[in-house]
Amino acid sequence: MAQLSQERGCMRCHGMVTKFVGPGFQQVADRYRGDATATARLSAKIMQGSVGTWGNVIMPRQPQVSAAEASALAGWVLALPPAH
Repeated sequence: MAQLSQERGCMRCHGMVTKFVGPGFQQVADRYRGDATATARLSAKIMQGSVGTWGNVIMPRQPQVSAAEASALAGWVLALPPAH
């Protein structure tokens, strides 16, 4: 999944732990931990884009990411262990 996130451009704006343009994947995992609807919601945000979830930063839609890839990427991010 790390390679797919690189290939699909996710790592241009997101770090694994720290915020670049958008939140780090660890921050996303921590925010949505325990939310049963998070995979579907994050998958939709990847494909359709969003604004306002993490401040005024725009998450542009990612048309190069298929629905299956978006779901897999969202699941991968959400499966990251809690930050310590």
